[in-house]
Amino acid sequence: MDTHVTRQAPKARTDLTPPEAPSPGASRLGSVRLAGAALTIGTLAWAASIFVFGTDAQGMGGRIHDLTGLAFQLGVFCLLWVQTRTRAIGVSRGGVIGLRVEAVLLGVASVWSLLHGVLPDNLRDQAWLGFVDVFWPLSMFGMFVIGVKLAIAARWRGVLRWWPLVAETWAVATVPTYLVFGDPLANWVGGCHLVAGYALLGLLLARRPELTVADDENGR
Repeated sequence: MDTHVTRQAPKARTDLTPPEAPSPGASRLGSVRLAGAALTIGTLAWAASIFVFGTDAQGMGGRIHDLTGLAFQLGVFCLLWVQTRTRAIGVSRGGVIGLRVEAVLLGVASVWSLLHGVLPDNLRDQAWLGFVDVFWPLSMFGMFVIGVKLAIAARWRGVLRWWPLVAETWAVATVPTYLVFGDPLANWVGGCHLVAGYALLGLLLARRPELTVADDENGR
């Protein structure tokens, strides 16, 4: 048997197609999907309790309203996590600080929802707990500000650039309705706005997570 030895390096094959490099941010899309699903589930739970019990329910209905409100807040935390991770409102230090401040406001509001949902009746009307309750509207106003800044920053693309602002007008739409028309209409406005706003936003995140990746990260 003849053995042929060569010192030349083998030529590179040209018949093979090199694998495509993963696009920037691709590894986090699965987490964005899960966060969107959590937002939708938490929102639908709270909206259902509003439709069934209203916002001023007493007894067990009131406790269910509080705890489903907590489920909604946990979903908003997931939204806030996505916004923080993708730097949705900009890459400046001010944007980072703004999202952290909102996390604190939402965290305190969530503590109120938990305590008001589980504490005995004689402790639910304590003055200090009423003070903590102020963080509920503050946290929602903070999310509205984030929605405005997110739309201006234009780092999220397509419908996801604008839908957070639609979702985060919940308090802007519901509170005036409550003050002018009272509970029955405000409950329906608030519940329907949650479904069309936050629940749909979560669905968009679950279905189109790539829209949270900015153009500069996509190489566009």
